[in-house]
Amino acid sequence: MAARLLKSLQPLASKSVSTPALISKRWKPTSAKYDQCLLNAPETKITTLQNGVRVATEDSGLPSCTVGLWVEAGSRYESDRTNGVANLLEHLAYRGTSTRSQADIVKDIEGIGAHLNSYTGREQTAFYAKASAQDAEKVLDVVADILQNSKFDQGDIDAERKVIHQELQEVETDLQQVILDYLHATAFQGTPLARSIYGSTKNINTLTREDLLEYRSTNLKGPRIVLAAAGGVDHEQLVRAAEKTVGTIATAYDSTEIPLVSNCRFTGSEIRHRDDSMPLAHIAMAVEGAGWNSPDRIPLLLASTLIGSWDRTYAAAGNASSKLGQAAHAGKLSHGFESFSLSYADTGLFGIYFICDKMTIEDFIFNIQGEWMRICTSATDGELERAKNVLRTSLQLQNEGSTPTAEDIGRQFLVHGGRQSMASINAQISSVTSGQIRDVCTKYIYDRCPAIVSIGPVEQVPDYNRLRASMYWLRF
Repeated sequence: MAARLLKSLQPLASKSVSTPALISKRWKPTSAKYDQCLLNAPETKITTLQNGVRVATEDSGLPSCTVGLWVEAGSRYESDRTNGVANLLEHLAYRGTSTRSQADIVKDIEGIGAHLNSYTGREQTAFYAKASAQDAEKVLDVVADILQNSKFDQGDIDAERKVIHQELQEVETDLQQVILDYLHATAFQGTPLARSIYGSTKNINTLTREDLLEYRSTNLKGPRIVLAAAGGVDHEQLVRAAEKTVGTIATAYDSTEIPLVSNCRFTGSEIRHRDDSMPLAHIAMAVEGAGWNSPDRIPLLLASTLIGSWDRTYAAAGNASSKLGQAAHAGKLSHGFESFSLSYADTGLFGIYFICDKMTIEDFIFNIQGEWMRICTSATDGELERAKNVLRTSLQLQNEGSTPTAEDIGRQFLVHGGRQSMASINAQISSVTSGQIRDVCTKYIYDRCPAIVSIGPVEQVPDYNRLRASMYWLRF
């Protein structure tokens, strides 16, 4: 019995032994380097319609896709009287159009399992949807409709005012968001970038239908719009759909004023709101940063990455690579911090947001300014190489999936006029030297006036003149 069983298995055994090379060849790992992988990224195709709308797509072959419209519009293009109109328009877009009721919009989107979303920023507004690849044209039709044909009924306007008031109450509980809004308000005081995205309570109550129509007609012009899509999308097919849905958007300005980006100056200043009933102090400090198209943007991003972020709840908080994180852990100076480098069309903010106890504020600010001075004068090759690796990984992870990729395409076409590939960005990161980091940080940080915002038990925040005096070193 056993012999017969063994004999019956012999052909199978001989067959399995005869093809080991084929199996190992199929599962052999590739040895492609990081640079080579970046060069194999899908191509971004671009077509400009007759009215100036740019259609940019990246076909990665995914079964899903993200299709949306990115518009060069936001709170920077409002006035003091109409501040908040972009956010109100975004809310009202879902209330129905001249061709679709609110129920029809929900039916058309949920009927195909899609997800509709939008956001308003200081310089950009976006409406986009994620759906199955086969439904790209359907979601484009809905997105284009709500952006161009929203009705703005008075009843809907009144209802959305209440929603925005509730939204403002929720935002006020997010102290990091509050701090960053205040930071823009003081750093760019007297300029359009100082305005909050949400607008003031007074403006929310007084904005009219005419304000909404004027804002839409002024900013919704062909050259200010990018139709971005990523995932499983066919470029030529989407271009034909775009000609039907957004190809009739106007290009010329009639009697309305052309919205231009006015210069936003940076002002070293301070907002201090002392509230000793709060358990922790929330503070942000920043200097003027680089704009989107500045050659200093990448070095400043690396400098921000070099400073890094830290939280005392991290499992390895005591072994942080960030020198500031090591100091925060050793001296128990902070609950957490996050360095940032924000860019806008012509300016930016380079700074840090942190949370700490009321008795450690002065010591931690001393350490922050000391770290800023250190990278201005003695940033090393070793820590720069680590920052490069962290930044590369961060940028790659930010573009994972069709939605982040579509957002990256839309944003880059609005700010750069085209899309920089990851290979190009990687080359820029690799070319930065420690000497450049020191030079750029000296240009933007060393002996510059900071803007600082503090909320909570902030009695220990040093006087502004003392903060300003700590933005340089006197060494003999």
